[in-house]
Amino acid sequence: MIEVLHAERPVIVLDRDGVINHDSDHYIKHPDEWVAIEGSLEAISRLSHEGWRVFVATNQSGLARGLFDMQRLHAIHRKMQEALAEMGGTIEAIFFCPHGPDEGCLCRKPAPGLISDILSRADHPALGTPVVGDSHRDLSAAHALGARPILVQTGKGRRTLEAHASGKQPLPPGTQIVSHLAEAVDLLLSEPRQSGSAARAR
Repeated sequence: MIEVLHAERPVIVLDRDGVINHDSDHYIKHPDEWVAIEGSLEAISRLSHEGWRVFVATNQSGLARGLFDMQRLHAIHRKMQEALAEMGGTIEAIFFCPHGPDEGCLCRKPAPGLISDILSRADHPALGTPVVGDSHRDLSAAHALGARPILVQTGKGRRTLEAHASGKQPLPPGTQIVSHLAEAVDLLLSEPRQSGSAARAR
């Protein structure tokens, strides 16, 4: 009898605003305001085709602020999933924190609760799991769990990188820096044959 062993499917966690879609200082409050960053849906589709399990972890304090309700948030996510499905990609689940910054919850990034919940649901170890974000709080949440923080320079990413360069808010050790989600996916899909193609924070 021959036992066939199947490798565990890799998991990736993505922030939403500024990584998948264009961000706004006024929040994304309606499906019409949700606009994909060029190449982001194609990048997620590539991950899906390569067997990756894709999850989203997103702070949505607009709920607590009364800027939109749960029905509207679901409509935004439905638009995102439908646009992705047209390219053959899928997001397995979207985890969001509905709380405001002063509520002291454990799920609002930079607290690691949201990502921890995802990895628990996926039954996947945190160590080395790529977490892609555009803000320091995304990367800090990943680092707290021993995951692999990857900074994109879309959304708030350039501001995050500038804060690191000025010493105001250094990036977590080992953070990898890429231009956008598509480049992050290029990096991940090139491994283990090729590594180190993204810059590392120093």
